[in-house]
Amino acid sequence: MEIEQIYTGCIAEAAYYITSNGEAAIVDPLRETQPYLDRLERDGVKLKYIFETHFHADFVSGHIDLAKKTGATIVYGPTGMKTGFEMYVGTDGEIFHVGGIQIKLIHTPGHTMESSCFLVSDEQGTEKGLISGDTLFIGDVGRPDLAQHVISELTQDKLARHLYHSLRTKIMPLSDDLIVYPNHGAGSACGKNMSKETTDTLGNQKKTNYALNPELTEDQFVEEILSGLTAPPQYFPKNVLMNIQGYASLDSILDNGNKAYNIGDFELIANETKALILDTRDPEDFAKGFLPNSINIAINGSFAMWVGELILDIKQEILIVAENEEKVKESIIRLARVGYDHAIGYLDGGFEAWKNAGKKFDVIHRINAEELEKHYNQEKLIIIDVRKVSEFNSEHLIEAMNIPLNVLNSNLAVFPKDKPFILHCAGGYRSMIAASLLKQKGYDNLVDVIGGFAEIKKTSIPKTNYVCPTTLL
Repeated sequence: MEIEQIYTGCIAEAAYYITSNGEAAIVDPLRETQPYLDRLERDGVKLKYIFETHFHADFVSGHIDLAKKTGATIVYGPTGMKTGFEMYVGTDGEIFHVGGIQIKLIHTPGHTMESSCFLVSDEQGTEKGLISGDTLFIGDVGRPDLAQHVISELTQDKLARHLYHSLRTKIMPLSDDLIVYPNHGAGSACGKNMSKETTDTLGNQKKTNYALNPELTEDQFVEEILSGLTAPPQYFPKNVLMNIQGYASLDSILDNGNKAYNIGDFELIANETKALILDTRDPEDFAKGFLPNSINIAINGSFAMWVGELILDIKQEILIVAENEEKVKESIIRLARVGYDHAIGYLDGGFEAWKNAGKKFDVIHRINAEELEKHYNQEKLIIIDVRKVSEFNSEHLIEAMNIPLNVLNSNLAVFPKDKPFILHCAGGYRSMIAASLLKQKGYDNLVDVIGGFAEIKKTSIPKTNYVCPTTLL
């Protein structure tokens, strides 16, 4: 038997590939199926089951395409949800056989009502691993406030109480030796304080995970798990519906998006379609020059998450400016991971072609932390920190105000148009996104800090005392 975690850092998601005696199962696959198909062929195994731990909110799963291409059966835990595809609804305690191993479905409502874990036993019948979905993370548990954005009567209080009992009656009685394999790690918005570790023993989690404290009463658990939550990203309920109702194949999305346009055609299509021009180059390259009205969300970062947070219309048509054709394809795939299926083409030759043609372009003025310190000591500055509230509360410049990036568009009135202001985040990735959004809306008086707060901390600019955060949301 083999259990392999396939971790995708940009969306902090873990899929699982399980094999035994010529058969395989995949749990919570990503949208792009080709890597799984290649692996199955290389290993000479047949995919029997595609297990889904729940209807995901933070990404669009590849279950539908993968089932069509392999003939495997899609399995969910107990649910009455009507889906746009064929699936098998398992029952609590049901055993599935893959080669010589057993996979037991354990229904664990709480994060969502259909949430389920899968207990994997090897060929000798020894329980080895618990694929825990969004029920149990390393250091945390799944937040119970997401499902209410799809089904209003599923309040966060109701789901939190379900989760309390699921953990105590279904998970905590299991063997301490089990390896816990969660669906997410640090950086995901599906939990509030996940560890950077992506596996652990259940025994260690019983000792260290606050949610598994046996002394917590139900009411105390509910209060603890609901504290520190923020509004979920706006694309979450849209992804849930796509995972339930179905979606276009990734192959067709790639065909539609992977079209090269020369400068003239690119401009014409942008004007005719009102497509969003998305530049996926690194912040440093974007700052030196970019197409007017384009926004920057760099592919080398939490690209999909920020696309989902900031592009409100999931059906928005998108034109891509990227470093090269390989990055174009990667951009299209990563857009599709969170349901943005309407890329319609890219600029052939990228920004360099635009610049070499003598076309007008914009730049972002940037300074380093030492220059910021010099200006700070000479004049009163407007400094806007676009990090999360939890990061800001942990430590910040005393004179800074906090406008988190995810709420920037609803707080534009705070940004002055008649005087200069300074933007920074933790390291420069998010502040460049913010700068591009503000530039698009006519703000020309902004300055970005290279290296963000990580570099600012090294200066003598007055800061608040550090406070350890209790939530990472």
